[in-house]
Amino acid sequence: MRIISGSFKGKKILEPQDIKTRPLKDLTKESIFNIINHSNKFKINLNNSIILDLFSGVGSFGIECLSRDAKFVVFVEFYNGVIPILKKNLLHLKSIENFEVIEKDIYNSDLFSKLDKKFDIIFLDPPYKDKNIENVLLKIKNEKILNKKGIIIVHRHKNDQDIIPKNFKIIEEKKYGISKIIFLSYLN
Repeated sequence: MRIISGSFKGKKILEPQDIKTRPLKDLTKESIFNIINHSNKFKINLNNSIILDLFSGVGSFGIECLSRDAKFVVFVEFYNGVIPILKKNLLHLKSIENFEVIEKDIYNSDLFSKLDKKFDIIFLDPPYKDKNIENVLLKIKNEKILNKKGIIIVHRHKNDQDIIPKNFKIIEEKKYGISKIIFLSYLN
C-alpha cells in the first residue's frame, strides 16, 4: 500500500499483520480522491480542508490527505494492535505536524463534544461487522462538527444496509470489489 499522490507520492504505508484491520485499498482510495477532486455534486478544496479520519487504522486516508496538502487531519483510533503502526506511518512523513492522533473509543467516550474543530471531510471506515453507523452520524450531527458544506465519506461492505439518519442525504454511492463508498452531506 502506497501514497497515491501529492508531496509523499509513492511512499509506502505500513500495514498490520493481523486480520482485525482492513486497510483501505489503493484503488478504492484513488477513486475516493477522484470523486473529491472532480465531483460537481459538492465543492471541497482539499488543500484548505480540515479532515476527521474516524476508525483510522494505519492512517491511509488521512495520510493521503496530508500528502495532498490538507490543512489539518485528526486521526481517531482505539485498537492497540494498529495504533503503533499509525504513529510509525505518520513519523515517516518527517516534518509534518499538522495532525493529531486521538486514542479513544468513538462509542464509549465524549470524543465528539471535545473536538474543537469543524471538519470539511469526515471519513468513517469502521470494521465491516460494526452496525452502529447511524449512532456515529447522529453524534456528528448533534455535536455540529461537520461544516455546513462538508461531506462525510463512509467505507462499508457492499452488502451492508446501514441506516442513514434523516438529517443526511446520500450524494453519491460507488461499489469497488467487496466494498462501497457512500458520500453524505447534510440535508439543506
